[in-house]
Amino acid sequence: MSKTTKVLTTPSLGTKVKPIHQYDDEQTAQIEALREYANTLLLPDTDEYYPWELKWLSRPDTIPRYMRAAKWKLEDGKKRIKGTLEWRRDFKPDLISPDEVKIESETGKIILNGFDIDGRPIIYMRPGHENTERSPRQVRHLVWWLERARDFMPPGQESLVIIVDYKSTTLRTNPSISVASKVLTILQQHYVEHLGRALVVNLPYLLNFFYKGISPFLDPVTRDKMRFNPNLLELIPKEQLDADFGGDYHFEFEKDSYWQQVVEFCGIAADGTRVKKEEEAVVVEEVALSEPAKDSTAQSDTPTSESTTDLAKEVDGLTLASPVSIPEALEADTQVLKEAVPAAIAVAA
Repeated sequence: MSKTTKVLTTPSLGTKVKPIHQYDDEQTAQIEALREYANTLLLPDTDEYYPWELKWLSRPDTIPRYMRAAKWKLEDGKKRIKGTLEWRRDFKPDLISPDEVKIESETGKIILNGFDIDGRPIIYMRPGHENTERSPRQVRHLVWWLERARDFMPPGQESLVIIVDYKSTTLRTNPSISVASKVLTILQQHYVEHLGRALVVNLPYLLNFFYKGISPFLDPVTRDKMRFNPNLLELIPKEQLDADFGGDYHFEFEKDSYWQQVVEFCGIAADGTRVKKEEEAVVVEEVALSEPAKDSTAQSDTPTSESTTDLAKEVDGLTLASPVSIPEALEADTQVLKEAVPAAIAVAA
């Protein structure tokens, strides 16, 4: 099959978005309580970041995701969403300009392309393609792609897939512990419930050994999300999976063409704002924050089959069993583990 530079921006025909969430009366009441609290935290409408904050809070999935991540504990949900609002005001993830992070994308070390069987956008991460020195810009580059993955999500979808390919990875190309820790914190605290699956392929022997060692200490939900050297064709349609991983999609990465396609599809302006009808997109009635959340695509979350139960587990919050679950000895075994393991956990978070 001939190669193509065309980016896949829609799922395969006939894809049914999963999982779908529906909430009982008690959960709906908790969602609304958190929504009311979040409304009190909004920036004044004179602040230049106000429209972006309002847009994020007004997304139908935002408040429910934070309540699910908090295991339906309202006070925890309040703490979580307050922390994310503060982080977003400082980091401004929705306003990262293309030129700020474009250099990080030139080797294709992170590529957003295609969708899995449930309509989740796929982010391919290839640490072996690292092209820059360790810096905060690497973190902003990853956040840029998390935001673009949200742009790629079809209606009703709230999560994404990360495929980490460790082929040709070396100690030099792995992020430092500090960078990896920042990434892990951002993913766990500020993109809650966004990870659907983390698929790790071509895993080095030492990392494979490490994961076996920490497996008993991981929360069962975390273990369910992370799969090592899986059969990707069971999870991703052949026409959506990159040929490098056994699919029929022979994508040829051409840095300028790829970047232009993504920026244009997502409607990103040169200054990081949005083009075309952005005024209509960001000017959302504030009353939306106080109205009951209604997911028009939602159906019962009562498991109807074993597969449905598995799907529900895969999108629960990502947490370690406890802050001290991983023995220090495992963290300090070798320099390889010190460098590579935090990176692996971060990109799979």
